[in-house]
Amino acid sequence: MKSYVSDYLELAERIYTDACSHCVAEVSKRDLRTIRSRVQKQGISFLTITLPDFCSDFEKSLEQGLVDPTLFRYFRKSGAIPAFLQDMLGRIFDKETGRILNDVNPQQISSTVGSVRQVCLAFKKTKLPCDPRRVRKAIEGFVQIEHDLSLFQLPNEDASEFKDVSFMLWSRYISRIRVDMFAPRHGPGNTAERYSPNGKWRWRVWHDRLEPYFPFIGCGLPLLSSTETLVEERVLQEVTFVLEDDEQPSRVVDVPKTMRGPRIIAIEPCCMQYTQQAVKDVLYDVLQRNTLTGGHVNFDDQSVNQSLAMSSSRDGRFATIDLSEASDRVPRSLALQMFDSNPDLRDAIDACRSKRATLPDGRTVYLEKFASMGNALCFPVESMYFYTICVAALLKFHNLPVSRATIEQVAQDVYVYGDDIIVPADAATAVFDYLQKYNCKVNSRKTFYRGFFRESCGVDAYNGTDVTPVYITRVPPKNRRDASSLISYTAAANHFWKRGYWHTSALLFRKVEKILGKLPHINEDSGVLGKKFWGHTDKSLIRRSRRYQDVEIHSWVPSQVFRDDYLDGLPALFKSLDKLDKLKDPTSPRDKKPLERSVLHGAATLKRRWVQRYNLC
Repeated sequence: MKSYVSDYLELAERIYTDACSHCVAEVSKRDLRTIRSRVQKQGISFLTITLPDFCSDFEKSLEQGLVDPTLFRYFRKSGAIPAFLQDMLGRIFDKETGRILNDVNPQQISSTVGSVRQVCLAFKKTKLPCDPRRVRKAIEGFVQIEHDLSLFQLPNEDASEFKDVSFMLWSRYISRIRVDMFAPRHGPGNTAERYSPNGKWRWRVWHDRLEPYFPFIGCGLPLLSSTETLVEERVLQEVTFVLEDDEQPSRVVDVPKTMRGPRIIAIEPCCMQYTQQAVKDVLYDVLQRNTLTGGHVNFDDQSVNQSLAMSSSRDGRFATIDLSEASDRVPRSLALQMFDSNPDLRDAIDACRSKRATLPDGRTVYLEKFASMGNALCFPVESMYFYTICVAALLKFHNLPVSRATIEQVAQDVYVYGDDIIVPADAATAVFDYLQKYNCKVNSRKTFYRGFFRESCGVDAYNGTDVTPVYITRVPPKNRRDASSLISYTAAANHFWKRGYWHTSALLFRKVEKILGKLPHINEDSGVLGKKFWGHTDKSLIRRSRRYQDVEIHSWVPSQVFRDDYLDGLPALFKSLDKLDKLKDPTSPRDKKPLERSVLHGAATLKRRWVQRYNLC
C-alpha cells in the first residue's frame, strides 16, 4: 500500500487545485501542506476515512444551516469554521457565526458544495485492503445482530398494526402468485460449495425441505418423457437429499467496500440460490407491475429515486433516508408475515432460506434475520418490509385508520429501492421512529430531510444541482496486466474532464498512456478505451479499411476473461436446454463455447484491435 501513497497524494493535490478553479476559490498553500502532512502521518487512511468524515460533517452543517461546534473534531478551527478548506467553506458559511450565508448566489454555493465534496470523497470508495481489526469488528457486528434479533419482540399493539398494514398492502398481489409460476435458475454469484459456473449444473445435493415447493424432478431435473426414466434414475443416483440438520450452511465472507469497513455477505448453497432466483423473479414482476407499488418499490430502476432526490434538494418536499445494516436487521418472523395471505408462497420462501451460516473463523450461527446480502430474496423482501413500515408510519402521522383507501393515499408518497427510502420531509421524524421501532437503524450521516442537500441511489444533489463526486475506485495501474485499473482510470479521467477538472483528467490519462500508449478520441457511447471529448487523434492510430471502405482506429478493447470449465453428459444437456430460451433474448450474452469455459467475474483483459470509425469523434 505504501507504494501507492505518492500516486494518491499527487492525484489528491491535482483534484484540490481543480476544485478551487471550479468554484473560483483561492488555491491555498496551507491546504496543500495539510494534505501532504496528514497523508505522511496517517497514510492513505487520511484520504479514504478522515476526509470522508470531514465531508459527512460538512453535509450535516448544510442540513442544519450552521457549523455545529461538535463537528469537524479532528480539524483546527478558524473562527466558527474549519481552517482546512476555509476559503471554500467561507463562501458558504459565515466565518464568525458558522451560519449559512443568505446573500450568496445559490449557484455559487452549489458549485462550492460540489468542489468540497469532490476533494473529500474522491478516494472514499477506493478498493484497498481493510485493516484486519475492522474486518473482525464487522464479523462480530454480524454475530451481535443475531443475538439482538433473538431478543427482539414487538409489543402486541405494534405487532397487530404491522400485520394489519401488511395484509391490506400486499394480500391482493401476493395471493395471485402460485408455486407453479416458479422457474428456478442459477444465479451469477458464487455458491457456498465453491462450485464453478458450469459445475453448478452437476447436482450433488438437494435439500429435502425444498421438495414440497421445488421438487427436484421438474425443478433441478427437467421433466422427461416416460421413455427416459432411466435418465432420471441415473441422475437421482448422483444426488443426495439431505435433511434440515445436515444442510450446508451459507458461507459468510467479507467483500471490499471502503477502508472503514468491509461489506459482510452470506454466500448461499447451490440448490438454495437456484430456487431463490425463481421466487425473486416472480416477486420482481408482480411488485413492479401492480398499480400500488409500481414505480414506488423498484428493483431495476434507480432513476425514480434519483430524480426525486434531485427535485427535493430544491423544493424540500421529500426526505432521503439511508439505513445501516439494513438487510441484517429484518426479522424473519415479520418478513414472512407479509406473505400470510398466501401460505404456499410464504412456506416456499422459508424453505429456500438458509437457517445457519458459517463464519470465516469456523463458527456456525443460527440466523434470526430473514436473510443476509447474498440471498437472492434479500433485496425484494427487505424493500417490502421497509415500504410496509413507512406506510404504517404515515398512517399514524396523518391519524388515519388502516384501510385500502388510506393505504393507497399515503403509499403514493413512499419510494423504496432497497435501503434507499424516500418519504415526505414533514413526516420524516415519524418514519425514523417507526423504523427504529421495527429494529431498523437509520444512518443519520446519510439521511437528509432539512436544508437543500439530498442523496439517494448514487445521486447527490444540492439545490437542484448534481454534486455527485467522481470516485477513484482502483489502485494505480502499474502494467498492462492491471486491466481493471486501466479501464477504471480511463473512465474516471473522462468523468473528470466532463466536470471541468482538466488537470486531474490529464494526470489520469498520462498514467494510462504511459502504459498503453496514445489513446484515440472516441464517441461518448464507444466501447473502447479512449478520450470521450473532441481532440486530434494521432495519425498512427487511424487507417482506412479496404474490407469495409471505412475509417478504423487502433484502440484497446476491454474483453472478458474466461477460465476452463468443462461440462459434459446430462448436465451439459440440461444447460443447453436452459440456454434455448435465452437465445430468444437479443440482449442475452453469447459465448461460442459455453460448455468448455465460463466467465471469470470481476476480471478483464485488454486487446488492441482495429475498430470501425463509429468510435471516432
